[in-house]
Order: sequence, then C-alpha cells, then structure tokens
Amino acid sequence: MAPRLERFVSPGKGNGLRATAGVRRGELLFSAEPLASCVSNRVRGDVCHRCFTRRETLLRCSQCKTARYCNITCQKQAWSVHKRECKCLRGLLPRVPTDSVRLAARLIFALFSPSKGSSKELYTLEEHESRKSFLCECFESNGSAGMYFPCVCQCQSRRESLFVLNLFLHIARTYLGIFFIYLYFFADLTSMSEQKKQGLSQLASMLELYLRQEAPDLAQEMTSSLPPSCREPLSLIAKVTCNCFTVSDGELQEIGVGLYPSLSLLNHDCRPNCVMVFEGTKLQLRAVRDIKPEEELTISYIETLSLTEDRQRQLEEQYHFTCHCQRCDSQDKDGLMLSGEEATWRLLKEALPRLEEQKAESRWEALIKSCSHFLSTVGDDLPDENLYKLRLTDMALDASVHLGHWEEAVRYGEKTLPVYRQYYPDPHPVHGVQLMRVGKLQHYLEHIADALDTFKQV
Repeated sequence: MAPRLERFVSPGKGNGLRATAGVRRGELLFSAEPLASCVSNRVRGDVCHRCFTRRETLLRCSQCKTARYCNITCQKQAWSVHKRECKCLRGLLPRVPTDSVRLAARLIFALFSPSKGSSKELYTLEEHESRKSFLCECFESNGSAGMYFPCVCQCQSRRESLFVLNLFLHIARTYLGIFFIYLYFFADLTSMSEQKKQGLSQLASMLELYLRQEAPDLAQEMTSSLPPSCREPLSLIAKVTCNCFTVSDGELQEIGVGLYPSLSLLNHDCRPNCVMVFEGTKLQLRAVRDIKPEEELTISYIETLSLTEDRQRQLEEQYHFTCHCQRCDSQDKDGLMLSGEEATWRLLKEALPRLEEQKAESRWEALIKSCSHFLSTVGDDLPDENLYKLRLTDMALDASVHLGHWEEAVRYGEKTLPVYRQYYPDPHPVHGVQLMRVGKLQHYLEHIADALDTFKQV
C-alpha cells in the first residue's frame, strides 16, 4: 500500500481508495505496470510492441509478421512475453485476432509463466484474508450468506464482491486468484444482452482457435491452472473486455489495452479528482484537484464531455451500474452543453454520425467541407459552448491539421480553448493536450506572443 493511500469501504460503492493525507493537484499518487497488455491492432504497424513508442520505422518479427519493435534490444526484451503469442499469430496468418483476444491470451500466458517481479500492489493477500474474516462474522450474524448478496449486487463497483465470492469459491490463494475474483463478479454474463453475449461468443471461439495453435494441451493447462470462474473462454473474454484499460500516448490517442489489477479499487465519478496517464505501458495515477485527508480518490471510467443522459447510458451498458455522483444528480453543465435553439443544434447532432464516419475513414477533404458548411450555417446563432458545435469545431481542427491548412487549424483551435476551460475546470490532461496542440500551431505560424501565452497555460 502506497503511504498516502488506503483502502476503505465507500458508502454505496463497496471498497475504494482514499487519501491518508492532503494531496496537491498534479502530484503522483501511484504507478503500476500491467499484468498483461498489447498494442491495438489499428496502430500495430506504428507502435513498438515492447515499449509502446511511436516510430516511423520499426523492425518486424520475422516469424509472425505482426509484432514490431524499435530495435533489437526491444525485440529481445519482449521475447519472453511474445514467444508463445508468436506461434499463435503464425497459425492464424493472414488473419489477426482482435485486441481483446490477444489480451486474454497474454493474460493466460502470464498466469502460466512464473513472475520475475511485479509492481507493489495496493491490495495484498493478507488484507484480503483479514477482510474475509470480517465478512464471515457478518454472514453468521445474518444467518445466511445469501442475505448479503443483494446489497453487493447493487454496488456501484465490483470491489466488495471480491470478498463475498472468495467465501464460496475458495480460490484466492495467489495474486492472480484475487484478480480473477474481481473479474468474476464484475463481468456477470447473466446481466448482458443476448446481442452482447453473441458477440462475446464469437470472440471466445476465436480465442479457443488462437490458443490451440500454441499447444494442443492448452485447454487442460487452463483447467488445472486458472480459477474455476475463468476456465471457460466465453467467461474469460467477458471479464477481460469489461476490465481492460485503454493505454494512450502523450496526446491521449489510443495505442493499446492493458490489465491493471491494483487500479480496480478506484471508483467512478463524472468529475473525478484523479486521472490516469501513461508512460509507455506504466500507468500513473495523478491528482487533478487538491485532495483532503480521507477524501475518496476517483477516476472517470468514460469520457466526461457528454450529457448526463449519455454518460449514464454508457456506464449502464459497459459497467452495469447507475451513477449517482454529484454531477449526475445535479445535471451540471447539461444546460450549457445544449445552449442555443434546439432546432439549430439538432441539425448538428443529426449530422455527427456521418461526420464521424468520414473522420474514421480519413476522408479529410470531405470532412472539412462538411464541417465548414454546418459551422457557417449555424454561425453565431449557436454559442461556442454548445456540445455539438464544439465537436464539429474539433473535427474541423483535426481535418485542417491533416490537410496542412495551418491558418484554419489555428482559427478552429483557438475557438475551442475557452470552452475546454469551462468543461475541464481542473488541470485535466484533455485540456492540456488541446492547449499544446494550439500552441504548437501558433508557434509554427510565428504567432510568438500567442504561443507563449498558450504554453504558459499548459
């Protein structure tokens, strides 16, 4: 346990983390290496599969033709993790499995391979056993273990379920055993829609096929080594999908996925006091506000720049809980995000899916033409703070940068900065990245005074 953090029971949420002393904004509270991680398929040709650094030129694994590395050093350091995966990848060529399938397989390989050392864990086995004894007393006083399950099922997070499930499964004998109990309860298949189950079933079939390439007796190995709740491929895929973190680069662009068991203790808030940033695959937990002693540490599980209704829908679909944070209960910022005439902003809202498709397909000329048309149509009738106008302005900025239209890019970027300051009042990485983008554009165009002012805000 890091000295300024401690586990505690958060009312209505189960277990959480809180500060034991005052923490100033910007301070590092905790860092962790992943139990398993992999580079995202969409950037696998641009990012080193060992250190997660972007490079224009990368060495390619001569066997699987998929993994890429900065140099021989990175390739050698990665071999202990990559060697079993390499055979699986070769067996599927030219197909490449999804990120979740690769991550699940790497998790299995990590379980089979003895660890050479790991980051300091927030949750130790000794703490787990102590808490289990406490819950045993609760069960005895209630007369039935089943009486405790309903309140656990309604928890906002998966934390408290760790202890309950251990009483029944008796499998928390190792570090990974504890982690899989976290996963077991949080990714309950019974709470998923049939459509989601069908999608997961297809991924599970791919996982079985993928693993079969590495060793014919791997299924038997899984049965003997994995906790009971994670022996079925479908169950394992569901758990990995629900619990993985997106690994991002310095500009908050997705470059991979990873599993960080220690950070499972953090609960959600739509205006959190902490954020997670990455250096390679190392996850860092930093404060974005001054935190008082005994104040709970929270992160946001989702992007917070959206309406309350949309945030709650996403949390329900992905994490299976209803958020009751202060921002959700007060619907703070919703009025500002929907400022202006409804008929006007609905025009932009209805256009967004088509524009997002153009962006995903890198059709930058079409995107800038569409964004310019809609933004000139609404003009000053819609405030810059309107959520849909802001999204179109951001898309116009991206398109202008890709097309090398620097003057247009600066104009669009500068319009977003006051709005970002309102929606991210704390020193948030999203706001910082936007300031840095605009500052670099200003500097390139020799708007030196403006650039210095923007860089100072960063």
